[in-house]
Amino acid sequence: MENHLNLYHIFYTVARCQNISGAAKELYISQPAISKAIAKLEQNLDTTLFVRSSRGVRLTEEGELLYRQVDNAFISIRQGEEQLRKMNELGIGRLSIGVSTILCKYILLPYLQNFIHENPHIQISILCQSTFHIIEALEQGTIDIGLIGETSKIGKLHFQPVREIEDIFVSTPSYLNNLKMRGTLPKRAGTLQYLSSGTLMLLDKGNVTRQYIDKYLSSQNIDISSEQLIEATTMDLLIEFAKIDLGIACVIEDFVKNELEDGSLIKLPLHSPIPKRSIGFSYAPNRTPNGALLKFLKYIDRLEGHSAL
Repeated sequence: MENHLNLYHIFYTVARCQNISGAAKELYISQPAISKAIAKLEQNLDTTLFVRSSRGVRLTEEGELLYRQVDNAFISIRQGEEQLRKMNELGIGRLSIGVSTILCKYILLPYLQNFIHENPHIQISILCQSTFHIIEALEQGTIDIGLIGETSKIGKLHFQPVREIEDIFVSTPSYLNNLKMRGTLPKRAGTLQYLSSGTLMLLDKGNVTRQYIDKYLSSQNIDISSEQLIEATTMDLLIEFAKIDLGIACVIEDFVKNELEDGSLIKLPLHSPIPKRSIGFSYAPNRTPNGALLKFLKYIDRLEGHSAL
């Protein structure tokens, strides 16, 4: 804008009051200062905006045209101020979260339930993708925060761990008995022998969890052939596959607590347990967080301070 907004504010007020003295009272400035400002605006625009008379002022045709535009502008400003006021009072905002399907159901949803209750006017969008896609989205700034497993691919992103998870192998007692009945296992077979001879069910290779488990199996010298392997895109499927005697599934222990308690699945003991992994929220530290993200980060800090998880 070529001319200072203050000049238009003075012009707008004078046009609305239809006299300079009324505008001076409303703006708390002197009449000469108003006259000087109008003269400057008319000079800048190279046109006459007002016709002066003993009864006050009235807009010229050019002044009427300018007034309509300025009026619209000030209406927009007032609407913007009102929206900001409501945003501050109600806590209106937007928060985009990236998370894998696995972590969304079992970890993110409990977080969101109370957060949404405390901040009902924050609009939340959720991107369900693999960890690698979430990291890429964080780096590109297309999402605000992601819930992921700790990985070396995080790079410069900030990672705030919130809990540890432990991967285990589970199956039904009947499936293990069926393996024994085939006569290919010794009477006192261990878990590694079950894994080597049974059907192993894992997440697909594009998943961070799968890559983590593959490293563990390699460290235990367990080589799984394609004929022994069933892959799934979600851990829920692995759990359901295991419950119908389809094989031995690698799952996160916290996600099968109910099944372990009611005996529908059993945990296979490991001489060398799979090392625990950290799950946490990740975000780009070099970007200025919006208000909704700041609230969510404070909410996480508060929960962690009270050992909510």
